[in-house]
Amino acid sequence: MKAYRFLTADDTSDFCHKVTKALADGWDLYGDPTYAHDATSGVMRCGQAVVKDVDGDYDPSVKLGSL
Repeated sequence: MKAYRFLTADDTSDFCHKVTKALADGWDLYGDPTYAHDATSGVMRCGQAVVKDVDGDYDPSVKLGSL
C-alpha cells in the first residue's frame, strides 16, 4: 500500500524539521511544496505531501505518522 500524508505548519523552522523527520522515517516527497497566507492567523503556512510504501492493506484507523 502507498501511504499519503500532507504535512503543514507555520512558515518556521519547525516545518522544515517536520518534513526532515518524515524523510528520515522513510517518507518521500510527493509534488511541490505549497506556501499560502492564513488570513485567520495572519501568518504564512507551508505544506508538503509525502508518500511511503508500507506493507498491508489500507485501514482508516492507522495513524499515518507512526508508519
